[in-house]
Amino acid sequence: MASSAPLPSHGPALVIRQQERADAEADLERSVELLRDVATGVIAQDRVVRVHAPAPTVAMSRRESRLPGFITASRASIAHGFAPVIRPTGGRAVAYDETCIVFDVIQREEDGAIDQARFFREIGGALAAALRGLGVDARVGDVPGEYCPGEFSINARGAVKLVGTSQRAVRGARLLSGMLPLAGVERFADVLLEVNAALGLEWDPATFGSLGAETSGLPRTTAEDALIAALAGG
Repeated sequence: MASSAPLPSHGPALVIRQQERADAEADLERSVELLRDVATGVIAQDRVVRVHAPAPTVAMSRRESRLPGFITASRASIAHGFAPVIRPTGGRAVAYDETCIVFDVIQREEDGAIDQARFFREIGGALAAALRGLGVDARVGDVPGEYCPGEFSINARGAVKLVGTSQRAVRGARLLSGMLPLAGVERFADVLLEVNAALGLEWDPATFGSLGAETSGLPRTTAEDALIAALAGG
């Protein structure tokens, strides 16, 4: 049974603001490297937070890579200018680019003390609170028809999805990744329509929201600062 005690926090979290623009595969490999480094003690901090502006990517799960339409979905991604990759975490297809904030939270985990739902709940609550601090009517919960659906998605007004998260665990640490769109999402909706159709997955593109649609003229650095403050806590 998972412990309900606070997650370990031995000193401040290690925060990584990645400045260089890596390709899609390298970005995902970096997430796994950080997960292993926390698990093995190469990184001393109990929590690592990384934020970056990614290359245009359609990230699909390993489960989706086994579906009959995966090759067609990959070709559709490339045709729209997105690199199709298989991400290390679960969930369903998501599209993003440099207009988004992609984040990783890696938490040291000893003796199975953190269960998946607990970590989703903690991070989801922190993200929703951070977005409310930016003036967004942010809530934890899925929106019917959203891409990569999940009960711990962050939505705005109960109408559009703003943040989706997914996880991976190894012995000694747990990784939670997610992304927040800052500007227009039409490009993402267009590619996901074809990708999800190829994979046989239904979704409603009208549920794809962005921070820019919920606020006015908010600088990227302000949004990043708010997410980092929320994610580095605990």
